[in-house]
Amino acid sequence: MVSRRLTCLALMLCACGPRMALSQTPSPLQEWQYPGGVMLEQLFEPNLAWRFVLGASVVTEPRYDGAGRYREELGPVIDIRYKDIAFASVGEGLGVNILRGENYRAGIAIGYDLGRPVSGDPSRLNGMGNISAAPFIKLYESYVISKELPLDLRADVRRIVGGAGGLLGDLQAFMPLPGSSKTLFMLAGPSITFSDHQYTQKVFGVSDTQAAASGYRGYTAHGGLTAAGLGFSATYFLTPGWLLNADVAANRLVGSANNSPITQASFQGIVELTTAYQW
Repeated sequence: MVSRRLTCLALMLCACGPRMALSQTPSPLQEWQYPGGVMLEQLFEPNLAWRFVLGASVVTEPRYDGAGRYREELGPVIDIRYKDIAFASVGEGLGVNILRGENYRAGIAIGYDLGRPVSGDPSRLNGMGNISAAPFIKLYESYVISKELPLDLRADVRRIVGGAGGLLGDLQAFMPLPGSSKTLFMLAGPSITFSDHQYTQKVFGVSDTQAAASGYRGYTAHGGLTAAGLGFSATYFLTPGWLLNADVAANRLVGSANNSPITQASFQGIVELTTAYQW
């Protein structure tokens, strides 16, 4: 088990590790990787006020959910937090922790689903039509068991307003890994994702019109368990301000998402590398 002193110091570092990917649904990373160790940080360092992180990232991710081909993108890192009350983040969106205590928090956030443009992979999505970008509202909660056992349990539910529509939810857990130090800290944990019929049909289903235009067979998707995965995050501080962050996640699509004719690969992976400055 990581010692209390080491956990306190290292979580201060890892919690600042930003995530570039624009707040979106479904997440290319595990949902817990966006806020990182923030909840754990609040448990050990509850009196932090403002915190700012600015930087840039490069990410390799599937062209769409279920794609077999990948793309690389550059993007900004912006993460602003005020105590354990509010945040504005490229990864998490805009949010407020309505309920908060020593080892728990719950709140609401507004993010942005990037949709699925046909131009993302024309050879596979031609005839399927665009899924427009749209905002979503997310309710979330996080609970850390104790300082002696810093296991963070999380849950969230997201409602997309327009675009793909529908509901998604995640159940997640993560904790610090042995081998961490004052300058290098690592987190890992699993996540499972659920979605309702409306969302699953829009993203993985194929209507009669789409079948005629795309050449895919018609397909009706059902709600339920959509994906299961595992995430790993590591933050290394070059100086007290400058950091390097790496996030890796692997997901396996299941159920209707896996059986969809547009799904080219059941296993999806993502790698994101970040350099940033925090103060």
